[in-house]
Amino acid sequence: MPDLRALSCLACALALALAACGREPPHALGTLEYDRITLPAPAAERIVEIAVREGERIGVGARILTLEQTRGDAQLAAAAADVARQREALDELRNGARSEDLDQARANLAATQAQARDARAYYARLQPLGARQLVAAAEVDRARAAAGNADAQVAAARAALAELDNGVRPEQIAQAEAALAAAEAQQRTQSATTGKLDLVAPRAGRVDSLPYRLGDEAPAGAPLAVLLVGDAPYARVYVPEALRAGVEVGDRATVRVGADGERRHAGRVRMIRSEPTFTPYYALSGEDAARLSYLAEVQLEGEGVADLPAGLPLRVEFDR
Repeated sequence: MPDLRALSCLACALALALAACGREPPHALGTLEYDRITLPAPAAERIVEIAVREGERIGVGARILTLEQTRGDAQLAAAAADVARQREALDELRNGARSEDLDQARANLAATQAQARDARAYYARLQPLGARQLVAAAEVDRARAAAGNADAQVAAARAALAELDNGVRPEQIAQAEAALAAAEAQQRTQSATTGKLDLVAPRAGRVDSLPYRLGDEAPAGAPLAVLLVGDAPYARVYVPEALRAGVEVGDRATVRVGADGERRHAGRVRMIRSEPTFTPYYALSGEDAARLSYLAEVQLEGEGVADLPAGLPLRVEFDR
């Protein structure tokens, strides 16, 4: 008869082998993702054309949709007119005074000088009469004041002529140059905003979402389109606390795509967070710490991965 102890040991070994075969290797669960680019609305304008469909592949610079440009064109024209006005004002300062302005200033100076001579002569005639009390003292005072006022007007006219002869100050030209630069910057800003009313793809990829429809008017900054970009997708998984210590950036991994996990792809860890995604570590102790999860990304490699759709469930087994 066979040894009962040997049969018992054989049965235990077989049971352990079967249990080992049925036990799944350590893994992390997640979904298949692509890098996403969100294209915001540059202005609150109505959508007048949509050139693509959701799920369509597009290249760099492909037009996605067009916003109404009437208001943007008008604002750009206003900015261009302001630039022209500031440029003409700067040229006027640089060219200096016109000859007609100089002639007018000289004539004004001559007129004030004649008035001053007449006022001084009148005052000179009243002075002896006032001394002999033949005219009122107030009349003499008025004549003296008129003569002083006439001299002041002569000084003002002479200063105005000198200002025209000397030209504008360098500080005024610098201010005009700064105003022109500000107007040109505003024009460039408006031109860039108007140019963005034709929404184009900054990178090649696939149109994932178009939240708004033809005729909608999205607020400024709202996402008009979401693109999935990149040469290959990546697995976004949540690494359990028990595996976190053994996972580092650059580690090799096997990605099983789909609910059945039959499709296998090689991958490499490109990112893993050092802080837990869910419950903070300081709120857990003992067995509760095993509930921590750390967000990680595993880049898929090899042929055929670029055609995989986003959102598929997957399982990642780390080679370590």
